[in-house]
Amino acid sequence: MKLISDDILVDSYFKAIDLKLEEEFIALLLEEIKRRQINLEYYKPGSQVS
Repeated sequence: MKLISDDILVDSYFKAIDLKLEEEFIALLLEEIKRRQINLEYYKPGSQVS
């Protein structure tokens, strides 16, 4: 997990949710997102953070 960028990690997380992949996989991605202290609101599709 440490080798992928924040952008790829977040994109993978949202894509996994859209594709309804295994909950364990989604939880693993979310755990890494939290570990990196990434603000998902910034990346949310359709959000406009200024």
